[in-house]
Amino acid sequence: MDYESYARTMKALSDPKRVKILDMLSCGTMCACDVLEHFDFTQPTLSHHIKILVEAGLVTTEKSGTWHNYSINQESVEQLIENTAAVFSPSERCVCIIDSNLEGESGFEKINSL
Repeated sequence: MDYESYARTMKALSDPKRVKILDMLSCGTMCACDVLEHFDFTQPTLSHHIKILVEAGLVTTEKSGTWHNYSINQESVEQLIENTAAVFSPSERCVCIIDSNLEGESGFEKINSL
């Protein structure tokens, strides 16, 4: 797992407004004007939140004339779900088990150095 990428994605989810945007988009593609109706902020603020979600890979944008349509990037969301499950589930892929096989260094010592 790429921890840096995972952390960036989780940081994008650290704002409740962005989580609400994702929840809305889980119902299907929406234009900016429809998303904006559900918030008490301006279009530039929406653009800022969308930009963060796009940069995190969670949302895709498609321009249709003067409209921007947003949708969930299903592949990225599935990867996020898989990575989150891996972080919270012990398995043979667990970093502490893998790293405990390193010569002269326990898994927990290695984790602490990350």
